Amino acid sequence: MSEYSKKIRRSLKSIQKIGVKNKPKVGLILGSGLGIIADEFENQKSIAYSKIPYFPTSTVKGHANTLILGSIYDLPVVVMKGRFHYYEGYDLADITYPVRVLKELGIDTIIITNAAGGVNKNFKVGDLMIMTDHINLMGANPLRGWADENIYPRFIDMTFGYDVKLQKLAQKVGTKNRIKLQKGVYAAMPGPSYETPAEIKMLSRIGADAVGMSTVPEAIVANQVGLRVMGISLITNMAAGILKQKLNHKEVIEASEKARDKFVKLVKGILKELAKEYK
Repeated sequence: MSEYSKKIRRSLKSIQKIGVKNKPKVGLILGSGLGIIADEFENQKSIAYSKIPYFPTSTVKGHANTLILGSIYDLPVVVMKGRFHYYEGYDLADITYPVRVLKELGIDTIIITNAAGGVNKNFKVGDLMIMTDHINLMGANPLRGWADENIYPRFIDMTFGYDVKLQKLAQKVGTKNRIKLQKGVYAAMPGPSYETPAEIKMLSRIGADAVGMSTVPEAIVANQVGLRVMGISLITNMAAGILKQKLNHKEVIEASEKARDKFVKLVKGILKELAKEYK
């Protein structure tokens, strides 16, 4: 057994101790201030990240550091209430390790959410953007150093890194619930400093619609392990230089709170549609 398999087994064993009745089908990673959706799930069992071997712990306000298993519309789900970031000092392999654990736990679909800055001038604060693609500007890749191709391939195709059918499903749910959804490309920067106005001009010119400091590493690994991926960005602020004002993390959390009802309605609607697929 490889060292990778041993680590995964230890992590799974600690999670299964809380009493997992049904294997989760869908995983969610909840970004800054977006943990509210976790309150909607039934039959909840939870475990702190600190109790799971090899799991990092988030040091960012708005991240609860809790793994939750439960169900909604009879669909078994697992939720990461809080995530980890490159700017916290973690390696990308550590940041994305939980995605590998969720895959082995049973999921085949993952919804990754984030708080992002709006680069597209047609966006406004409070918009929800369905990710169609990404630009990795973090200066690193979570698959760097991956050598065990007997488990998962080293070289993966990212042409459809964000599942097209899931994008259409989200649009259907948005239309049904009268939620206007933006679609666009998410650029990932290493952080933690916010981008400069000059960097935002660059991002706009290379095709980015939103910018943040997460999601891309998890999406890459999710594709490597064969998961269907959906990305949802909450536009919590317009990026530097677009509006003549400074940026701060408090603004991100406040915008998340204001948009939470819309966010919850969208994610619940998506999960309701996914539940039909698994019946």
